[in-house]
Amino acid sequence: MQRNRFEVAGYLSAKPALRSLPSGTRVANVRLGESYRYQDADGKSQQQTNRHNLSFYGDLSRIAMTLDKGDNIFVEGTIEQRQFTPKGDGVQRTVHEIVVRYCHLIAAPRKTNGKGDASATTAEETTVTDVEKGAFDHDAWPVG
Repeated sequence: MQRNRFEVAGYLSAKPALRSLPSGTRVANVRLGESYRYQDADGKSQQQTNRHNLSFYGDLSRIAMTLDKGDNIFVEGTIEQRQFTPKGDGVQRTVHEIVVRYCHLIAAPRKTNGKGDASATTAEETTVTDVEKGAFDHDAWPVG
């Protein structure tokens, strides 16, 4: 049995960039970062951050364009490998990307009043505050 399914939750590093392929298909690309903590051999707490290239094709590209830098999202998709040769140096490169099939916004970045103080006036912002207070403890996830 073979299976190509990838699930990850993390934070967007920038606003997605939209472009069109020669076929006319629209695609939005963005990077997602996810972090986890572990203890090294000396017992020190360490943090590892992984970054993933995400590609939203077709109708999903419109959904991706509603996302913004710092949004906490969950995506499900497939891992694909693509090779290309840049015009400048002519050296063939290989890129791994997640082709998104499903996307769910967990929480948008908390809004501030310009002074760095959060103004928790919406349910979305309250959810982010609850997460920061430990209602959802990412550090307690088992490391596999």
